[in-house]
Amino acid sequence: MGNSRQEHDRHDGRLPLRILLGVAAALAGAALILAPLSPRAIAVVTGIGLVFTGVALLLRAQRERAEPSAPIDRLGTALGIAVVAFGAIIALWPSAGAPWLAFLVGAGLIAHGLFAAVRAVRTRNAGRAAEIIAASAAVIFGALSFTWPVLTLEIFRFGVGAWFVFFGLQTLVSLLLHRDRSAPRRRSRAPGWVRTIGACAALALALLFAAGSGAILGGAPLPAPGPFYAAPADAPAEPGRLLRSEPLVDGVPAGAQAWRILYTTAHPDGSPAISSGTVLAPKQRGEDPLPLLTVAHGTTGVAAECAPSLSATPFADGAGTALEEMVVQHGWVAVTSDYIGLGTSGTHPYLIGDAEARNVLDASRAVQQFEQIRTTADTVVWGHSQGGQGALWTGQIADDYAPELSIKGVAAFAPAADLFGLAEADKTEAAGKTVSAYIAATWDRIYPELELERHLTPGSAGGVEKIEKLCFNGADVLAAILRGTQVPNQIFPDSLLDGAFGDRLKAQEPKGPFPAPVMVAQGLADPLVKPGMQHDWVEARCRAGEQIDYRTFPGLSHNSLVAADSPLTPQIVQWTLDRWSGAPATPNCDELPE
Repeated sequence: MGNSRQEHDRHDGRLPLRILLGVAAALAGAALILAPLSPRAIAVVTGIGLVFTGVALLLRAQRERAEPSAPIDRLGTALGIAVVAFGAIIALWPSAGAPWLAFLVGAGLIAHGLFAAVRAVRTRNAGRAAEIIAASAAVIFGALSFTWPVLTLEIFRFGVGAWFVFFGLQTLVSLLLHRDRSAPRRRSRAPGWVRTIGACAALALALLFAAGSGAILGGAPLPAPGPFYAAPADAPAEPGRLLRSEPLVDGVPAGAQAWRILYTTAHPDGSPAISSGTVLAPKQRGEDPLPLLTVAHGTTGVAAECAPSLSATPFADGAGTALEEMVVQHGWVAVTSDYIGLGTSGTHPYLIGDAEARNVLDASRAVQQFEQIRTTADTVVWGHSQGGQGALWTGQIADDYAPELSIKGVAAFAPAADLFGLAEADKTEAAGKTVSAYIAATWDRIYPELELERHLTPGSAGGVEKIEKLCFNGADVLAAILRGTQVPNQIFPDSLLDGAFGDRLKAQEPKGPFPAPVMVAQGLADPLVKPGMQHDWVEARCRAGEQIDYRTFPGLSHNSLVAADSPLTPQIVQWTLDRWSGAPATPNCDELPE
Protein backbone atom coordinates (compact mmCIF):
# COMPACT_ATOMS: atom_id res chain seq x y z
CA MET A 1 0.00 0.00 0.00
CA GLY A 2 1.80 3.06 -1.23
CA ASN A 3 -0.89 5.61 -0.39
CA SER A 4 -1.92 6.74 3.05
CA ARG A 5 -5.46 6.13 4.31
CA GLN A 6 -6.28 9.81 3.76
CA GLU A 7 -5.15 9.65 0.17
CA HIS A 8 -7.23 6.54 -0.32
CA ASP A 9 -10.29 8.37 1.02
CA ARG A 10 -9.73 11.29 -1.30
CA HIS A 11 -9.35 9.24 -4.48
CA ASP A 12 -11.79 6.34 -4.04
CA GLY A 13 -14.86 8.55 -3.96
CA ARG A 14 -15.79 7.81 -0.36
CA LEU A 15 -14.68 11.12 1.09
CA PRO A 16 -17.50 13.15 -0.55
CA LEU A 17 -20.00 10.51 0.55
CA ARG A 18 -18.77 10.63 4.13
CA ILE A 19 -18.92 14.41 4.10
CA LEU A 20 -22.48 14.20 2.77
CA LEU A 21 -23.41 11.74 5.51
CA GLY A 22 -21.95 14.00 8.19
CA VAL A 23 -23.89 16.99 6.88
CA ALA A 24 -27.07 14.92 6.60
CA ALA A 25 -26.78 13.60 10.17
CA ALA A 26 -26.22 17.12 11.52
CA LEU A 27 -29.20 18.45 9.55
CA ALA A 28 -31.42 15.61 10.79
CA GLY A 29 -30.43 16.48 14.35
CA ALA A 30 -31.11 20.18 13.78
CA ALA A 31 -34.54 19.33 12.37
CA LEU A 32 -35.39 17.25 15.45
CA ILE A 33 -34.37 20.09 17.74
CA LEU A 34 -35.75 23.10 15.89
CA ALA A 35 -38.54 22.07 13.51
CA PRO A 36 -42.21 21.87 14.65
CA LEU A 37 -42.60 18.22 13.69
CA SER A 38 -45.58 15.94 14.24
CA PRO A 39 -44.94 12.64 16.08
CA ARG A 40 -45.02 10.81 12.74
CA ALA A 41 -42.53 13.25 11.20
CA ILE A 42 -40.30 12.91 14.27
CA ALA A 43 -40.21 9.17 13.72
CA VAL A 44 -39.34 9.59 10.03
CA VAL A 45 -36.53 12.09 10.67
CA THR A 46 -35.17 9.97 13.53
CA GLY A 47 -35.13 6.91 11.29
CA ILE A 48 -33.38 8.77 8.46
CA GLY A 49 -30.80 10.11 10.89
CA LEU A 50 -30.06 6.60 12.11
CA VAL A 51 -29.68 5.41 8.51
CA PHE A 52 -27.12 8.15 7.86
CA THR A 53 -25.31 7.22 11.06
CA GLY A 54 -25.29 3.52 10.19
CA VAL A 55 -23.93 4.11 6.69
CA ALA A 56 -21.18 6.29 8.13
CA LEU A 57 -20.31 3.50 10.54
CA LEU A 58 -20.12 1.03 7.64
CA LEU A 59 -17.74 3.29 5.73
CA ARG A 60 -15.61 3.74 8.81
CA ALA A 61 -15.46 -0.03 9.30
CA GLN A 62 -14.37 -0.50 5.68
CA ARG A 63 -11.64 2.09 6.14
CA GLU A 64 -10.27 0.12 9.07
CA ARG A 65 -9.53 -2.91 6.87
CA ALA A 66 -6.12 -1.56 6.05
CA GLU A 67 -5.18 -1.97 9.71
CA PRO A 68 -4.71 -5.24 11.63
CA SER A 69 -8.14 -5.15 13.27
CA ALA A 70 -10.30 -7.69 11.44
CA PRO A 71 -12.48 -8.43 14.53
CA ILE A 72 -13.30 -4.73 14.77
CA ASP A 73 -14.10 -4.61 11.07
CA ARG A 74 -16.59 -7.45 11.40
CA LEU A 75 -18.15 -5.95 14.52
CA GLY A 76 -18.31 -2.50 12.96
CA THR A 77 -19.90 -3.87 9.81
CA ALA A 78 -22.48 -5.86 11.77
CA LEU A 79 -23.40 -2.95 14.03
CA GLY A 80 -23.47 -0.51 11.12
CA ILE A 81 -25.90 -2.80 9.31
CA ALA A 82 -28.01 -3.04 12.50
CA VAL A 83 -28.19 0.74 12.88
CA VAL A 84 -29.19 1.12 9.21
CA ALA A 85 -31.85 -1.55 9.68
CA PHE A 86 -33.21 0.09 12.82
CA GLY A 87 -33.34 3.47 11.14
CA ALA A 88 -35.01 2.09 8.02
CA ILE A 89 -37.73 0.38 10.05
CA ILE A 90 -38.42 3.56 12.00
CA ALA A 91 -38.49 5.74 8.86
CA LEU A 92 -40.68 3.34 6.90
CA TRP A 93 -42.95 2.31 9.77
CA PRO A 94 -43.52 5.48 11.83
CA SER A 95 -46.97 4.35 13.00
CA ALA A 96 -45.62 1.26 14.78
CA GLY A 97 -46.08 2.87 18.18
CA ALA A 98 -43.82 4.91 20.39
CA PRO A 99 -42.47 2.13 22.66
CA TRP A 100 -41.36 -0.05 19.74
CA LEU A 101 -39.86 2.89 17.92
CA ALA A 102 -38.14 4.06 21.08
CA PHE A 103 -36.69 0.59 21.50
CA LEU A 104 -35.26 0.76 18.00
CA VAL A 105 -33.89 4.25 18.61
CA GLY A 106 -32.28 3.10 21.84
CA ALA A 107 -30.91 -0.07 20.30
CA GLY A 108 -29.45 1.92 17.40
CA LEU A 109 -27.74 4.41 19.68
CA ILE A 110 -26.41 1.69 21.97
CA ALA A 111 -25.13 -0.27 18.97
CA HIS A 112 -23.33 2.80 17.74
CA GLY A 113 -21.87 3.49 21.17
CA LEU A 114 -20.64 -0.07 21.60
CA PHE A 115 -18.98 -0.07 18.20
CA ALA A 116 -17.28 3.25 18.86
CA ALA A 117 -16.10 2.10 22.30
CA VAL A 118 -14.64 -1.17 20.99
CA ARG A 119 -12.97 0.64 18.12
CA ALA A 120 -11.46 3.24 20.44
CA VAL A 121 -10.12 0.62 22.85
CA ARG A 122 -8.61 -1.57 20.11
CA THR A 123 -6.98 1.20 18.09
CA ARG A 124 -4.27 3.68 19.02
CA ASN A 125 -5.36 6.88 17.35
CA ALA A 126 -4.95 10.26 18.99
CA GLY A 127 -8.68 10.82 19.36
CA ARG A 128 -9.30 7.65 21.38
CA ALA A 129 -10.37 9.50 24.55
CA ALA A 130 -12.90 11.60 22.66
CA GLU A 131 -14.33 8.51 20.98
CA ILE A 132 -14.75 6.68 24.30
CA ILE A 133 -16.49 9.71 25.83
CA ALA A 134 -18.77 10.04 22.81
CA ALA A 135 -19.53 6.32 22.89
CA SER A 136 -20.55 6.58 26.54
CA ALA A 137 -22.93 9.42 25.68
CA ALA A 138 -24.51 7.33 22.92
CA VAL A 139 -25.07 4.38 25.25
CA ILE A 140 -26.64 6.60 27.93
CA PHE A 141 -28.94 8.27 25.40
CA GLY A 142 -29.93 4.84 24.11
CA ALA A 143 -30.70 3.56 27.61
CA LEU A 144 -32.79 6.66 28.32
CA SER A 145 -34.88 5.86 25.27
CA PHE A 146 -36.07 2.75 27.13
CA THR A 147 -36.88 4.82 30.21
CA TRP A 148 -38.97 7.30 28.20
CA PRO A 149 -40.52 5.10 25.49
CA VAL A 150 -43.43 7.41 24.63
CA LEU A 151 -41.60 10.69 25.08
CA THR A 152 -38.55 9.52 23.14
CA LEU A 153 -39.98 10.66 19.84
CA GLU A 154 -41.70 13.78 21.19
CA ILE A 155 -39.61 15.30 23.97
CA PHE A 156 -36.50 13.14 24.14
CA ARG A 157 -36.08 13.95 20.45
CA PHE A 158 -33.98 16.89 21.62
CA GLY A 159 -31.41 14.53 23.10
CA VAL A 160 -31.47 12.31 20.02
CA GLY A 161 -31.22 15.41 17.82
CA ALA A 162 -28.27 16.71 19.81
CA TRP A 163 -26.54 13.37 19.34
CA PHE A 164 -27.11 13.45 15.56
CA VAL A 165 -25.69 16.98 15.39
CA PHE A 166 -22.67 15.95 17.41
CA PHE A 167 -22.07 12.81 15.33
CA GLY A 168 -22.39 14.74 12.07
CA LEU A 169 -20.06 17.51 13.18
CA GLN A 170 -17.58 15.00 14.57
CA THR A 171 -17.53 13.24 11.19
CA LEU A 172 -17.01 16.51 9.33
CA VAL A 173 -14.26 17.68 11.67
CA SER A 174 -12.40 14.38 11.41
CA LEU A 175 -12.58 14.50 7.59
CA LEU A 176 -12.17 18.16 6.71
CA LEU A 177 -9.56 19.13 9.32
CA HIS A 178 -7.50 15.94 9.42
CA ARG A 179 -3.86 16.38 8.43
CA ASP A 180 -1.92 13.93 6.31
CA ARG A 181 0.42 12.03 8.59
CA SER A 182 3.10 11.94 5.89
CA ALA A 183 3.15 15.74 5.54
CA PRO A 184 6.39 17.34 6.80
CA ARG A 185 4.63 20.19 8.61
CA ARG A 186 3.60 19.81 12.23
CA ARG A 187 0.16 18.30 12.67
CA SER A 188 -2.50 20.58 14.16
CA ARG A 189 -3.98 19.56 17.48
CA ALA A 190 -7.12 21.67 17.03
CA PRO A 191 -9.29 18.85 15.66
CA GLY A 192 -8.55 16.67 18.70
CA TRP A 193 -9.55 19.44 21.07
CA VAL A 194 -12.73 20.07 19.10
CA ARG A 195 -13.69 16.42 19.20
CA THR A 196 -12.94 16.13 22.89
CA ILE A 197 -14.95 19.23 23.80
CA GLY A 198 -17.89 18.04 21.69
CA ALA A 199 -17.76 14.56 23.20
CA CYS A 200 -17.65 15.96 26.74
CA ALA A 201 -20.63 18.18 25.99
CA ALA A 202 -22.61 15.21 24.65
CA LEU A 203 -21.73 13.13 27.72
CA ALA A 204 -22.66 15.96 30.07
CA LEU A 205 -26.03 16.32 28.35
CA ALA A 206 -26.61 12.56 28.56
CA LEU A 207 -25.75 12.48 32.27
CA LEU A 208 -28.02 15.48 32.87
CA PHE A 209 -30.88 13.65 31.18
CA ALA A 210 -30.17 10.51 33.21
CA ALA A 211 -29.99 12.35 36.54
CA GLY A 212 -33.13 14.34 35.76
CA SER A 213 -35.01 11.20 34.76
CA GLY A 214 -34.08 9.44 37.97
CA ALA A 215 -35.04 12.43 40.12
CA ILE A 216 -38.36 13.03 38.37
CA LEU A 217 -39.59 9.48 37.87
CA GLY A 218 -38.42 8.25 41.26
CA GLY A 219 -40.97 10.35 43.13
CA ALA A 220 -40.43 11.63 46.66
CA PRO A 221 -39.77 9.41 49.68
CA LEU A 222 -42.85 9.38 51.90
CA PRO A 223 -43.18 8.35 55.55
CA ALA A 224 -44.46 4.83 56.04
CA PRO A 225 -47.46 4.39 58.33
CA GLY A 226 -46.32 3.79 61.90
CA PRO A 227 -47.83 1.80 64.77
CA PHE A 228 -50.72 4.27 65.09
CA TYR A 229 -52.25 2.87 61.88
CA ALA A 230 -52.14 -0.78 62.99
CA ALA A 231 -55.49 -2.35 63.83
CA PRO A 232 -55.96 -3.28 67.52
CA ALA A 233 -56.42 -6.97 68.15
CA ASP A 234 -59.72 -6.30 69.94
CA ALA A 235 -61.18 -3.88 67.37
CA PRO A 236 -64.98 -4.12 67.34
CA ALA A 237 -66.75 -5.23 64.16
CA GLU A 238 -69.29 -2.40 64.45
CA PRO A 239 -68.48 0.39 61.97
CA GLY A 240 -68.00 3.98 63.10
CA ARG A 241 -66.25 3.22 66.40
CA LEU A 242 -63.34 5.46 67.40
CA LEU A 243 -60.27 3.36 68.29
CA ARG A 244 -57.56 5.90 69.04
CA SER A 245 -56.37 9.44 68.35
CA GLU A 246 -53.15 11.43 68.54
CA PRO A 247 -52.28 15.11 68.05
CA LEU A 248 -51.30 16.22 64.56
CA VAL A 249 -48.86 19.11 64.15
CA ASP A 250 -47.66 19.30 60.54
CA GLY A 251 -49.64 21.49 58.19
CA VAL A 252 -52.14 22.67 60.79
CA PRO A 253 -53.47 26.19 60.04
CA ALA A 254 -52.84 28.96 62.54
CA GLY A 255 -55.72 29.18 65.00
CA ALA A 256 -56.61 25.50 64.62
CA GLN A 257 -55.88 22.23 66.38
CA ALA A 258 -55.73 18.82 64.70
CA TRP A 259 -55.61 15.09 65.44
CA ARG A 260 -55.23 11.81 63.62
CA ILE A 261 -57.96 9.29 64.32
CA LEU A 262 -58.31 5.55 63.78
CA TYR A 263 -61.79 4.04 63.55
CA THR A 264 -63.77 1.07 62.33
CA THR A 265 -65.53 0.98 58.98
CA ALA A 266 -66.34 -1.57 56.25
CA HIS A 267 -64.69 -3.05 53.18
CA PRO A 268 -66.50 -2.84 49.83
CA ASP A 269 -67.98 -6.30 50.50
CA GLY A 270 -69.30 -5.14 53.89
CA SER A 271 -66.75 -6.98 56.06
CA PRO A 272 -65.16 -5.11 59.00
CA ALA A 273 -62.24 -2.81 58.22
CA ILE A 274 -60.08 -0.11 59.80
CA SER A 275 -59.54 3.39 58.44
CA SER A 276 -57.64 6.46 59.57
CA GLY A 277 -58.46 10.12 59.16
CA THR A 278 -58.03 13.62 60.54
CA VAL A 279 -59.99 16.05 62.68
CA LEU A 280 -59.46 19.81 62.44
CA ALA A 281 -61.04 22.13 65.02
CA PRO A 282 -60.70 25.76 66.09
CA LYS A 283 -58.45 26.35 69.08
CA GLN A 284 -60.99 28.66 70.62
CA ARG A 285 -64.22 26.76 71.25
CA GLY A 286 -66.98 26.92 73.83
CA GLU A 287 -69.17 24.31 75.47
CA ASP A 288 -71.77 24.04 72.71
CA PRO A 289 -71.44 21.38 70.01
CA LEU A 290 -69.71 22.74 66.94
CA PRO A 291 -71.13 22.36 63.43
CA LEU A 292 -69.58 19.46 61.55
CA LEU A 293 -68.05 19.55 58.07
CA THR A 294 -67.49 16.11 56.54
CA VAL A 295 -64.82 16.07 53.81
CA ALA A 296 -64.21 13.40 51.18
CA HIS A 297 -60.68 13.98 49.87
CA GLY A 298 -59.57 13.82 46.24
CA THR A 299 -57.09 11.45 44.64
CA THR A 300 -53.84 11.14 46.59
CA GLY A 301 -52.80 7.70 45.29
CA VAL A 302 -53.54 4.11 46.25
CA ALA A 303 -50.49 3.12 48.34
CA ALA A 304 -50.59 3.19 52.14
CA GLU A 305 -48.02 6.03 52.20
CA CYS A 306 -50.44 8.27 50.28
CA ALA A 307 -52.80 8.89 53.21
CA PRO A 308 -53.53 12.61 53.69
CA SER A 309 -52.95 12.19 57.44
CA LEU A 310 -49.33 11.25 56.65
CA SER A 311 -48.76 14.23 54.40
CA ALA A 312 -46.85 17.35 55.41
CA THR A 313 -49.92 19.29 54.19
CA PRO A 314 -52.85 17.13 55.34
CA PHE A 315 -55.48 19.86 54.86
CA ALA A 316 -54.38 21.28 51.51
CA ASP A 317 -56.42 18.86 49.40
CA GLY A 318 -59.23 20.31 47.33
CA ALA A 319 -60.73 23.48 48.76
CA GLY A 320 -58.11 23.81 51.49
CA THR A 321 -58.43 27.59 51.84
CA ALA A 322 -62.20 27.40 52.22
CA LEU A 323 -61.78 24.56 54.74
CA GLU A 324 -59.40 26.67 56.83
CA GLU A 325 -61.84 29.57 56.78
CA MET A 326 -64.75 27.36 57.89
CA VAL A 327 -62.72 26.09 60.87
CA VAL A 328 -60.74 29.13 61.98
CA GLN A 329 -63.18 31.95 61.17
CA HIS A 330 -66.57 30.25 61.49
CA GLY A 331 -65.85 27.73 64.25
CA TRP A 332 -66.63 24.47 62.45
CA VAL A 333 -65.02 21.06 62.98
CA ALA A 334 -63.83 19.23 59.84
CA VAL A 335 -63.39 15.46 59.71
CA THR A 336 -61.71 13.73 56.76
CA SER A 337 -61.40 10.02 56.12
CA ASP A 338 -58.15 8.72 54.63
CA TYR A 339 -60.19 5.80 53.19
CA ILE A 340 -59.25 2.15 53.63
CA GLY A 341 -55.80 1.26 52.33
CA LEU A 342 -54.39 4.74 52.75
CA GLY A 343 -52.48 4.66 56.01
CA THR A 344 -54.15 1.43 57.13
CA SER A 345 -53.81 -2.02 55.61
CA GLY A 346 -56.01 -3.32 52.84
CA THR A 347 -56.82 -2.28 49.31
CA HIS A 348 -57.98 1.28 48.78
CA PRO A 349 -61.46 1.23 47.16
CA TYR A 350 -60.44 3.82 44.60
CA LEU A 351 -63.48 5.49 42.99
CA ILE A 352 -65.81 2.82 44.36
CA GLY A 353 -68.46 5.25 45.48
CA ASP A 354 -70.46 3.38 48.11
CA ALA A 355 -67.28 2.07 49.78
CA GLU A 356 -65.75 5.55 49.97
CA ALA A 357 -69.04 6.90 51.33
CA ARG A 358 -69.08 4.34 54.15
CA ASN A 359 -65.53 5.33 55.09
CA VAL A 360 -66.58 9.01 55.11
CA LEU A 361 -69.75 8.49 57.13
CA ASP A 362 -67.96 6.27 59.65
CA ALA A 363 -65.40 9.03 60.21
CA SER A 364 -68.27 11.40 61.07
CA ARG A 365 -69.69 8.77 63.39
CA ALA A 366 -66.32 8.29 65.09
CA VAL A 367 -65.85 12.00 65.74
CA GLN A 368 -69.06 11.95 67.80
CA GLN A 369 -67.10 9.86 70.33
CA PHE A 370 -64.07 12.17 70.35
CA GLU A 371 -63.67 13.52 73.89
CA GLN A 372 -61.59 16.59 73.03
CA ILE A 373 -64.41 18.27 71.10
CA ARG A 374 -68.17 18.15 70.77
CA THR A 375 -69.83 18.24 67.37
CA THR A 376 -73.35 18.10 66.05
CA ALA A 377 -74.82 15.10 64.27
CA ASP A 378 -75.87 17.52 61.52
CA THR A 379 -73.23 17.88 58.83
CA VAL A 380 -72.46 19.36 55.42
CA VAL A 381 -70.43 17.20 53.04
CA TRP A 382 -67.69 18.45 50.70
CA GLY A 383 -65.55 16.73 48.12
CA HIS A 384 -63.29 17.48 45.14
CA SER A 385 -62.63 15.16 42.18
CA GLN A 386 -62.55 11.61 43.59
CA GLY A 387 -63.87 13.21 46.76
CA GLY A 388 -66.66 14.86 44.75
CA GLN A 389 -67.87 11.43 43.71
CA GLY A 390 -67.45 10.28 47.32
CA ALA A 391 -69.40 13.27 48.64
CA LEU A 392 -72.32 12.60 46.29
CA TRP A 393 -72.35 8.94 47.31
CA THR A 394 -72.14 9.98 50.97
CA GLY A 395 -75.33 11.97 50.58
CA GLN A 396 -76.95 9.18 48.59
CA ILE A 397 -76.48 6.39 51.17
CA ALA A 398 -76.48 8.44 54.41
CA ASP A 399 -80.11 7.87 55.40
CA ASP A 400 -79.78 4.09 55.11
CA TYR A 401 -76.21 3.61 56.31
CA ALA A 402 -75.92 6.24 59.07
CA PRO A 403 -79.42 7.48 59.96
CA GLU A 404 -78.12 9.08 63.16
CA LEU A 405 -76.35 11.68 60.99
CA SER A 406 -78.33 14.42 59.27
CA ILE A 407 -76.98 15.69 55.93
CA LYS A 408 -77.66 19.42 55.51
CA GLY A 409 -76.02 19.77 52.09
CA VAL A 410 -73.61 18.16 49.62
CA ALA A 411 -71.04 20.21 47.68
CA ALA A 412 -69.11 18.45 44.92
CA PHE A 413 -66.30 20.23 43.07
CA ALA A 414 -65.40 18.75 39.66
CA PRO A 415 -66.73 15.39 40.83
CA ALA A 416 -65.89 12.18 38.98
CA ALA A 417 -69.62 11.57 38.78
CA ASP A 418 -69.71 9.76 35.43
CA LEU A 419 -66.86 7.30 35.93
CA PHE A 420 -67.53 5.37 32.73
CA GLY A 421 -67.61 8.60 30.73
CA LEU A 422 -64.39 9.68 32.43
CA ALA A 423 -62.66 6.41 31.53
CA GLU A 424 -63.83 6.74 27.93
CA ALA A 425 -63.01 10.43 27.46
CA ASP A 426 -59.56 10.40 29.13
CA LYS A 427 -58.30 6.95 28.13
CA THR A 428 -55.52 8.25 25.86
CA GLU A 429 -54.42 11.23 27.99
CA ALA A 430 -51.63 11.23 30.58
CA ALA A 431 -53.77 12.09 33.62
CA GLY A 432 -56.46 9.69 32.43
CA LYS A 433 -53.91 6.88 32.15
CA THR A 434 -52.69 7.62 35.68
CA VAL A 435 -56.24 7.42 37.03
CA SER A 436 -56.84 4.25 35.00
CA ALA A 437 -53.65 2.75 36.45
CA TYR A 438 -54.93 3.39 39.98
CA ILE A 439 -58.24 1.74 39.06
CA ALA A 440 -56.48 -1.23 37.46
CA ALA A 441 -54.21 -1.74 40.47
CA THR A 442 -57.02 -1.67 43.07
CA TRP A 443 -60.03 -3.10 41.25
CA ASP A 444 -58.04 -6.15 40.18
CA ARG A 445 -57.93 -7.13 43.87
CA ILE A 446 -61.40 -5.94 44.85
CA TYR A 447 -63.13 -7.49 41.82
CA PRO A 448 -60.92 -10.50 40.97
CA GLU A 449 -63.63 -11.93 38.73
CA LEU A 450 -62.95 -9.13 36.23
CA GLU A 451 -59.33 -10.34 35.75
CA LEU A 452 -58.29 -6.79 34.86
CA GLU A 453 -54.55 -7.42 34.99
CA ARG A 454 -54.85 -10.16 32.37
CA HIS A 455 -56.88 -7.98 30.02
CA LEU A 456 -54.88 -4.73 30.03
CA THR A 457 -53.57 -3.43 26.72
CA PRO A 458 -50.12 -4.73 25.70
CA GLY A 459 -47.32 -2.86 27.44
CA SER A 460 -49.56 -1.37 30.17
CA ALA A 461 -48.91 -3.75 33.05
CA GLY A 462 -45.42 -2.39 33.80
CA GLY A 463 -46.70 1.19 33.87
CA VAL A 464 -49.57 0.24 36.17
CA GLU A 465 -47.14 -1.40 38.58
CA LYS A 466 -44.93 1.72 38.69
CA ILE A 467 -47.80 4.21 39.01
CA GLU A 468 -49.43 2.18 41.79
CA LYS A 469 -46.43 2.94 44.02
CA LEU A 470 -46.56 6.71 43.40
CA CYS A 471 -48.81 9.12 45.25
CA PHE A 472 -50.81 11.86 43.59
CA ASN A 473 -49.97 14.58 46.07
CA GLY A 474 -46.85 16.59 46.82
CA ALA A 475 -43.75 15.95 44.75
CA ASP A 476 -45.07 12.61 43.49
CA VAL A 477 -47.73 14.21 41.26
CA LEU A 478 -45.30 14.97 38.45
CA ALA A 479 -43.76 11.49 38.64
CA ALA A 480 -47.19 9.82 38.53
CA ILE A 481 -48.33 11.84 35.52
CA LEU A 482 -45.04 11.36 33.68
CA ARG A 483 -45.27 7.64 34.31
CA GLY A 484 -48.74 7.88 32.80
CA THR A 485 -47.28 9.45 29.68
CA GLN A 486 -45.03 6.41 29.29
CA VAL A 487 -47.90 3.93 29.13
CA PRO A 488 -47.99 3.29 25.38
CA ASN A 489 -51.72 2.85 24.86
CA GLN A 490 -54.96 3.36 26.72
CA ILE A 491 -54.77 1.05 29.73
CA PHE A 492 -58.18 -0.56 29.32
CA PRO A 493 -58.99 -1.88 25.83
CA ASP A 494 -62.35 -0.90 24.38
CA SER A 495 -63.51 -4.50 24.61
CA LEU A 496 -63.02 -4.34 28.39
CA LEU A 497 -64.91 -1.06 28.67
CA ASP A 498 -67.76 -2.60 26.70
CA GLY A 499 -68.05 -5.61 29.03
CA ALA A 500 -68.53 -6.38 32.71
CA PHE A 501 -65.83 -3.91 33.70
CA GLY A 502 -67.68 -1.12 31.91
CA ASP A 503 -70.83 -2.11 33.79
CA ARG A 504 -68.92 -1.81 37.08
CA LEU A 505 -67.75 1.67 36.11
CA LYS A 506 -71.31 2.72 35.27
CA ALA A 507 -72.49 1.39 38.64
CA GLN A 508 -70.28 3.97 40.39
CA GLU A 509 -72.37 6.87 39.09
CA PRO A 510 -74.20 8.60 41.98
CA LYS A 511 -77.81 9.10 40.90
CA GLY A 512 -79.56 10.00 44.15
CA PRO A 513 -81.94 10.53 45.67
CA PHE A 514 -80.02 13.12 47.66
CA PRO A 515 -81.37 14.05 51.11
CA ALA A 516 -80.32 17.69 51.00
CA PRO A 517 -79.48 20.50 48.58
CA VAL A 518 -76.63 19.67 46.17
CA MET A 519 -74.14 22.12 44.69
CA VAL A 520 -71.88 21.04 41.81
CA ALA A 521 -69.02 23.29 40.66
CA GLN A 522 -67.12 22.80 37.41
CA GLY A 523 -64.20 24.59 35.78
CA LEU A 524 -64.78 25.04 32.07
CA ALA A 525 -61.07 24.54 31.31
CA ASP A 526 -60.87 21.22 33.14
CA PRO A 527 -58.82 18.74 31.07
CA LEU A 528 -59.65 15.74 33.27
CA VAL A 529 -63.34 15.97 34.17
CA LYS A 530 -64.68 17.35 30.90
CA PRO A 531 -67.19 20.20 31.27
CA GLY A 532 -69.54 18.70 28.68
CA MET A 533 -69.58 15.39 30.51
CA GLN A 534 -70.34 17.13 33.81
CA HIS A 535 -73.14 19.15 32.22
CA ASP A 536 -74.71 15.98 30.86
CA TRP A 537 -74.60 14.34 34.29
CA VAL A 538 -76.22 17.35 35.99
CA GLU A 539 -78.85 17.58 33.26
CA ALA A 540 -79.71 13.90 33.70
CA ARG A 541 -80.06 14.32 37.47
CA CYS A 542 -82.31 17.33 36.93
CA ARG A 543 -84.52 15.33 34.57
CA ALA A 544 -84.75 12.65 37.27
CA GLY A 545 -86.14 15.22 39.70
CA GLU A 546 -83.05 16.13 41.69
CA GLN A 547 -82.55 19.80 42.42
CA ILE A 548 -78.96 20.75 41.59
CA ASP A 549 -77.24 24.12 42.02
CA TYR A 550 -74.80 23.92 39.09
CA ARG A 551 -72.05 26.54 38.89
CA THR A 552 -69.49 26.85 36.11
CA PHE A 553 -66.27 28.86 36.07
CA PRO A 554 -64.71 29.87 32.73
CA GLY A 555 -60.95 29.50 32.48
CA LEU A 556 -60.57 27.35 35.59
CA SER A 557 -59.00 23.90 35.41
CA HIS A 558 -59.40 20.84 37.61
CA ASN A 559 -57.15 22.20 40.35
CA SER A 560 -57.47 25.97 39.90
CA LEU A 561 -61.21 25.55 40.51
CA VAL A 562 -60.47 24.96 44.20
CA ALA A 563 -57.37 27.15 44.51
CA ALA A 564 -57.13 29.85 47.16
CA ASP A 565 -57.83 32.67 44.69
CA SER A 566 -60.65 30.87 42.89
CA PRO A 567 -63.97 32.72 42.81
CA LEU A 568 -65.48 29.44 44.01
CA THR A 569 -63.72 29.72 47.40
CA PRO A 570 -65.99 32.39 48.95
CA GLN A 571 -69.00 30.78 47.29
CA ILE A 572 -68.26 27.45 48.99
CA VAL A 573 -68.10 29.13 52.36
CA GLN A 574 -71.31 31.10 51.90
CA TRP A 575 -73.22 28.14 50.44
CA THR A 576 -72.20 26.00 53.45
CA LEU A 577 -73.22 28.67 55.95
CA ASP A 578 -76.56 29.00 54.15
CA ARG A 579 -77.21 25.29 54.49
CA TRP A 580 -76.59 25.55 58.22
CA SER A 581 -78.82 28.56 58.69
CA GLY A 582 -81.64 26.95 56.70
CA ALA A 583 -81.60 29.52 53.90
CA PRO A 584 -83.53 28.45 50.81
CA ALA A 585 -81.53 26.40 48.30
CA THR A 586 -80.84 27.87 44.87
CA PRO A 587 -81.18 25.08 42.29
CA ASN A 588 -80.94 26.15 38.64
CA CYS A 589 -82.09 23.08 36.74
CA ASP A 590 -84.44 25.21 34.65
CA GLU A 591 -81.57 27.31 33.29
CA LEU A 592 -78.36 25.30 33.56
CA PRO A 593 -75.21 27.24 32.66
CA GLU A 594 -73.14 25.84 29.82
